[in-house]
Amino acid sequence: VCTVSMSQDFGWNKKEAGLVLSSFFWGYCLTQVVGGHLGRLVGGPLGDRIGGEKVILLSACAWGFLTAATPLLAHLSGAHLVFMTFSRILTGLLQGVYFPALTSLLSQKVRESERAFTYSTVGAGSQFGMLVTGAVGSLLLDRYGWPSVFYFSGGLTLLWVCYVYRCLLNGKDLILALGILAQGLPMSRHTKVPWRQLFRKPSVWAAISSQLSSAGSFFILLSWLPSFFQETFPSSKGWVFNVVPWLGAIPASLFSGFLSDHLINQGYRTITVRKFMQVMGLGLSSVFALCLGHTSSFCTSVVFASASIGLQTFNHSGISVNIQDLAPSCAGFLFGVANTAGALAGVVGVCLGGYLLETTGSWASMFNLVAAVGSLGLCTFLLFGEAQRVDLSPAHEDL
Repeated sequence: VCTVSMSQDFGWNKKEAGLVLSSFFWGYCLTQVVGGHLGRLVGGPLGDRIGGEKVILLSACAWGFLTAATPLLAHLSGAHLVFMTFSRILTGLLQGVYFPALTSLLSQKVRESERAFTYSTVGAGSQFGMLVTGAVGSLLLDRYGWPSVFYFSGGLTLLWVCYVYRCLLNGKDLILALGILAQGLPMSRHTKVPWRQLFRKPSVWAAISSQLSSAGSFFILLSWLPSFFQETFPSSKGWVFNVVPWLGAIPASLFSGFLSDHLINQGYRTITVRKFMQVMGLGLSSVFALCLGHTSSFCTSVVFASASIGLQTFNHSGISVNIQDLAPSCAGFLFGVANTAGALAGVVGVCLGGYLLETTGSWASMFNLVAAVGSLGLCTFLLFGEAQRVDLSPAHEDL
């Protein structure tokens, strides 16, 4: 939302803006596996003190403060690019634990026939957050400048942290969790991950590849779409293109989860449903992304962007839940590995998008990149994807 305004204030070109946008993913990819491991420590001696919900709360508290402080960091010295890059790396480190901890939490608490709708419902919160930030952030940007957007977003996060802390969690447990984190987390026998067994399976590599593609293509769109609309249609209202795509993504996410669980309950094979969701989330969404590079109409572009973003939420009911199908006992760890690959794709993809824009001067090249990344992951998952558990010993693999 703030990229164009900050680029104008600090004199960044497309490559430098791409560097700042991608730096978030440098940190994001480093804490994925850590988040999955911390969220997995439930049920043993540490289980009463560490779990997915506490990991999410602690990280949100830290990234909320950092987000609110980002404008101050950006103005600490004349090296705006350096300090903004550092700020985004640190934010990525803190937010990287979120989805793996959430995946671990849901794999332990939710039965298989309800996972897709539950994950899609919770995932819709991300779209709602983008909707609120896009709507209010665009108005704040126009009236008070880009720092106000960071103050608003960070403040909203801290309000959520206060609510969860006071109403849903025990303060003593949270303090104990901080103590455990400070002392380090030795891996107990019951929390060891059968990583050799996991990574011998083609279905695991198919899941990782598909998650890499879905995350990479989503991160490229998330980072560059506001700049595309502001530069291609300079007279358009920011709140329109920052709100409408996410407004459509929320019902799309809920519908995909409902449809996925309904089809499974009707007797369709789990892997068939997961692959269908990926055809929608990676295949059809890539088609609409391609169309974005070949239209000169603002209304049509908003429709195509909304369709592409909305269809990408079908990935929640496809690959995101497929990881829980494959390894429910260590879903957070496996999702962390897969999302690390996705974050790395985000680093490369967002930087490459800026490079393509700077060298070709064409937005079509960036949208072609999105479609190519999505198509690669879809083909891999269609060929090698499975839904049978792979985290069991050979004697129990008949499930």
